[in-house]
Amino acid sequence: MTKSDQSFMRSFSLLIAGLGALTLLLIVGAWLIYDHEPKETNPESAKQVAERIAPAGAVYAGDTGRAAMAAAQEAAAKAAASQVAYGGTTDGKTIYDNLCHSCHTAGVAGAPKLGDKGNWGPRIAEGLDTLVKHAIEGYKGPDGNMMPAKGGNPALTDEQVKNAVHWIVDQAK
Repeated sequence: MTKSDQSFMRSFSLLIAGLGALTLLLIVGAWLIYDHEPKETNPESAKQVAERIAPAGAVYAGDTGRAAMAAAQEAAAKAAASQVAYGGTTDGKTIYDNLCHSCHTAGVAGAPKLGDKGNWGPRIAEGLDTLVKHAIEGYKGPDGNMMPAKGGNPALTDEQVKNAVHWIVDQAK
C-alpha cells in the first residue's frame, strides 16, 4: 500500500471509530433521559384491580361477614335477574306483547295468528306439553312453517316460554 492509501485508511478508520463512539454516546444519553422521565400511570388501575380481585379477595368473618355475604348474594341475584328477558316476568301476555306478537300477529313463517281457532285447534289437540316443547326447542313443521327456539330470544327461561304458550292457547279457546 502506498502512503496515500495508508493515510486514507487511517483517516477512514478514525472517522468510523468516531461515528461509533458518537452513536454509543447518543444511545447512553437517550437512555439516561428516558430513565429520569416520570412513568405514565393510570389513576383508575388501582380501582380496576380492586374490583377484579374483590370476589376472591374478600374476607367474611362474624356478623359483618354474614351481612356482606348476604349483600353479595342479593346483588348477584339482581344481576342474574336483569339478564333474564323482560326483567324475569312470567306474565304470558307481557312476553307475547314483547316478542311473540311480531310473528303471531302477521302469521310470519306460517305462525298461527293469535286467536285463530282454525289454525290453533290441531296444535292444541297435540297437547300443551308438545306446544311448550316446540316453543322451547324450536320446531319446523311438515308444511314448512317454523318456530325458532324460545321465539328467537335465548334469554327467556323455560317458565316464561311456558306461560306465554299457555296465554296464547287461552286466546284460541
